[in-house]
Amino acid sequence: MTFSIPPDTLQYGFVLGGLGAHSSRTIMLHELTLLLASCPASVGFTSYQAAIVDDNALVKRTDATRRESVRRLRELYSLDRQLVLFRALRDLWDYDPQARPMLALLCAVARDPLLRASASVILATQPGMAVNAAIIAETMDRQYPGRFNQTSRASIGRHAASSWTQSGHLQGRSNKVRAPAQSRPTSVAYALLLGYLCGSRGEALFSTGWAQLLDAPPHTLHEQTFLAGQRGWLEYRHAGTVTEIGFSHLLRKDPIQDE
Repeated sequence: MTFSIPPDTLQYGFVLGGLGAHSSRTIMLHELTLLLASCPASVGFTSYQAAIVDDNALVKRTDATRRESVRRLRELYSLDRQLVLFRALRDLWDYDPQARPMLALLCAVARDPLLRASASVILATQPGMAVNAAIIAETMDRQYPGRFNQTSRASIGRHAASSWTQSGHLQGRSNKVRAPAQSRPTSVAYALLLGYLCGSRGEALFSTGWAQLLDAPPHTLHEQTFLAGQRGWLEYRHAGTVTEIGFSHLLRKDPIQDE
């Protein structure tokens, strides 16, 4: 599976190039959870930065580690409500704690080319089959031939394997295996939004890479989309072979209410 991400999606927060945080970090789900719990949903990047550096919301030992955490979380999530990717994630985050691992994973895949490249091996692997850091490292070598040395590939493989474990797509410590991740109405709404921002419409939204990451069959995705529509996160109409989905709430204009 390849993700079709047009260049104009940069305005929404997608990242097409660059090294990617997974050269040295995972999706940092624990840190993201602590950070979003420490700040009101309406704030912008300055408040998140202050929470990490000044208030030590992530409980890091040194100033250097705090500042590095700011840099990596910004790479993965932007922490900027002016960008739709983060604003929609933040809008949906508090509704369902069980959906948070998938929300974080979807956003990180949109922003980290290395994690996105590793998605192909995850999606191609059946539940119960082994997926370890070495297999992911081999995928990096195929997708980025000659770019990374053996040490760097191994590091990317370890960090990506940890991220896929945090999201629920893998299980196990040393011997990881593919597992079905958990799809929830909030994460379905977010995945469909990412597909919409990348140009898909209607029924095609259920066959994008973003939708495939949800690990759920089409009928389940439709059921959860209906629930997401009931809760006001999107507009959903489905009759026969015609499907219409809109995102007036998640794509609304939203002024920042920062300090």
